Parts: sequence; C-alpha cells; structure tokens
Amino acid sequence: MGAIKGFMEYGRETPSSRPVDERLKDQKECYIPLSEEKYKEQGARCMDCGVPFCQSEAGCPLGNLIPDWNDMVYRGRYREAVELLQKTNNFPEFTGRVCPAPCEGACVLGISEPAVTICKIEEMIAEVGFEKGFIKPNKPESRTGKKIAVVGSGPAGLACADQLNSVGHEVTVFEKEDRVGGLLMYGIPHFKLDKEIVKRRIKVLEESGVIFKTSVNVGVNKSANELKAEFDSVVLCGGSQKPRDIPVEGRDLDGIHFAMDFLPQQNKRNEGDTIPEDISITAKGKNVLIIGGGDTGSDCLGTSLRQGAKNVYQFELLPEPPRERSDDNPWPQWPKVFRVSSSHEEANEREGKDKITEYCVSTKKFSGKDGKISKIHGVKIEFGDPDPETGRPQMQEAPESEFELEVELVLLAMGFVHPIHEGMLVELGMDLDARGNVACDDNKMTSVDGVFVAGDMTRGQSLVVWAIAEGREAARSVDLHLMGETQLPHSQFLK
Repeated sequence: MGAIKGFMEYGRETPSSRPVDERLKDQKECYIPLSEEKYKEQGARCMDCGVPFCQSEAGCPLGNLIPDWNDMVYRGRYREAVELLQKTNNFPEFTGRVCPAPCEGACVLGISEPAVTICKIEEMIAEVGFEKGFIKPNKPESRTGKKIAVVGSGPAGLACADQLNSVGHEVTVFEKEDRVGGLLMYGIPHFKLDKEIVKRRIKVLEESGVIFKTSVNVGVNKSANELKAEFDSVVLCGGSQKPRDIPVEGRDLDGIHFAMDFLPQQNKRNEGDTIPEDISITAKGKNVLIIGGGDTGSDCLGTSLRQGAKNVYQFELLPEPPRERSDDNPWPQWPKVFRVSSSHEEANEREGKDKITEYCVSTKKFSGKDGKISKIHGVKIEFGDPDPETGRPQMQEAPESEFELEVELVLLAMGFVHPIHEGMLVELGMDLDARGNVACDDNKMTSVDGVFVAGDMTRGQSLVVWAIAEGREAARSVDLHLMGETQLPHSQFLK
C-alpha cells in the first residue's frame, strides 16, 4: 500500500447529499460525487491489514479485490483499478450505488475508526472506467456454436449472460417486461439508480453480442418446454417475486397495493410512459401508509414524497435496531444497526421528526367506505422470551395499545417469499425446496437436466451483489456442462 499511514492522516468522507427540498422535486440521484483528490484520500485510508475481511464471505460475496483497487485509486492508476474490479464484478456501477456495503461492515479499520469508504470508491472506479473508455464491449473472437437461454434480465441474469458470452456462447436473454434490467430497471427508483446507468450497461452487453428479447414471459406467452428444446441450456434468473401478504379483514379494499405494483409505475412514468388511469397508483394528495421497514419500504417512502403525498407513515413489525452493534452481532458480521436512508432523511426533514418509522406495530384489519380503504386498525407489539422450539422472541400484543389511522393508500413492502410458481416452473415440473425456491445442486443444476438456476429464484430474497455472484457461478457450471471444461472463475463463496 502506498499510504502506510493514510488511515491516520485522513478521516472518512462520503459524498454530500443534494438539499432535500431540491431533490424531492425530481427523480435524480441524491448524492454529489467527491472530487478526484478526495477519492484518492479515501483510498489511502485502506490499511493494508494482514487479513482483509472486506474480501471475506461476510464482507463481499464476489470476493472483490478491495485493498488492491483502493491502492490503485490512491495512486491515480485508474486503468489498473478498473481491471482489478472487473475481475470479480461485472457491474460495479450498480453495486457501488445500491449495495448496502457489507464490505464496510467487515472493514478492519471499522473496528476502532469509521470504515473505509469502499462502496463509493467502487462506484467512482466504474464511472472513470466508462468515462475513459476502459469499460467497453467484449465481443469474443470466436463462437462455440452453443446456444443458451437466460430467463430474466435482473443482476443475476445479466451477470450470467455476460460471463457465458465472454467464452463464446450465443446467449439470448428473455425478459417479461417491456424493458431490459429486471429490478434494476423497474424495482429500484431512479433517485437511487439512474436508469441511464442501466441502459449504458445494456448497450455494452448488446455490443458484446448478448441478445435481448423483451415482453417474453416464459411459461405464459412463450412455452418453457419449447424454450428448453430450442437451446442447449437454460438458466432461470427470474427472481423472488411472490410478495408477502397480510391476510386480515379488509385486505381486498381498493387502495391496498403491493410495493412492486406501485414502484414500477413511477419508473415507467420517468421513462415517458403513460399509465392508464384505471390502473394508476399514486400517492399524490393522499395519506399513505407503508407496511415494512426494509429497502423496499424505503423506496416506497421516497417515491411517495416525490409524488406529493399529503402524509406518509411507515410501520415495521420488528423492534427498532440498536444504534451500535449488540454483543450477539460482532465484527465482521453485517452490523444490524439503525440506519437512515436518503428517503428517511427526506421524510424526517419534511415531517420534522427524528424518525418516520413506527416500530413494533402489527396490522389487525383494514376498513373502508364504498369499497375503498379509509382506515387501518393496528396494535403495538411486545417481544418476550425466545420460543423454546424456534428460538425466536415470542410476540404478543401490548395491553390497551390498539389504535386507528386514517389512510387512502396502503403499500405492502414486507419482502418476498419465493419465485412465482405458476407458469414456467409448473410447466417444467421443477422441484422446489422447503421455502418454495427452486432446488438445485452444487453446480446450480435444477431437477430438470440442462436447466440451471441463479439468484433470488434459488437463494431467496437477497442482495444485488449476491445475485451477481450467483449468475457468475451458474455461468461457470453451464460452460462446464456444455464443454467439459471451463476457464470461467468460481464465485468462491458459492462452491
């Protein structure tokens, strides 16, 4: 490492945020990048520690060579930084923006000082790579004659396609939506991931030889068995899309929607599409309740504010996370601590609150007028001693804590339970695991010969960085299956 004492000379700095009142008027990304000199200083904070836990399974599922490219940034050697980053990560411009940075939670410096600003350095390297032409199409010199279908164009599908194309296979990616990108395009708001960033990468993949076909819903308007017959191998990367629901009285009232019915509509509006009035979901002028306190709930919050919601409330069933690591959550595990997203920052400032989210709240029922939601009936929850069988804290209603809240829009953002079974998976006769995900062996092969699986469809709801790792590993297994050997690397934590 060039700056032996850099971590002693420089403090942690992250990009500043645009003013809340400014960014609530548009859909642009929230942060202003640091200067080149500041990024060099942040790279200099990397410690050259004996064991870089940022590269461990706890830190980075992709095994990114973080200390090495931090040092290259410090030295201004950006071409080398890009090359090192691309060895393990197909899409650093995505992970640099939307990854929660478990690498920073596992940073050795983070034991006693604020961690190295790894995630934003990664984003900066990717942007320099595009700006200077270091990231460019990678069309293979020859083709193997093998044809592979990838179903789903989210991060797992794109990573799998990129890897397989790089070794000469003809790869066709089938996407059920009208645009490529999966959750990158329609699941994550523009203010977190500008869609021009997604389109830029898709263009690189197209120029590298990857074929994309949109509006093809395999198992619905395209036979899954016919697809299997047309290609030498098929890789399923459809994600975990079955949302968790609340089976309570009044659930069928108009005005109660899943988050993933709400968020894609705004992304389509941002792309210039017109949403028909009879299916349009908007928070404008309404009292909005978001149920679920994770990333999807945060995305609903930021989107509702930008649409001009009258009031926004957010309920979370679980207790408020601690402000610092608890004893049972030691380093280098991902720190399960209280965080404030850009959306929560906006809501807190607009509402003049310390935090917008109400924790330990359970929904008892919904009620309404003329078939439309008008009120939620909730109760506060208390957590007792762990259940002897499950080990989970036992949950019970707090005495005399029932309440009502008037709302006109409820957004359910409680996560996803498993992939959609109807259609493709049923047609293929796919074996599922106990959680309803697609079962596979150590080589990502499903119960159907020649059909592989990657990402949330088999792993369950997870991070973009894990989806990329899954896609890379599936690509390696497909190449080995078809060719008898492979030069594609293992995703080391998925062996």
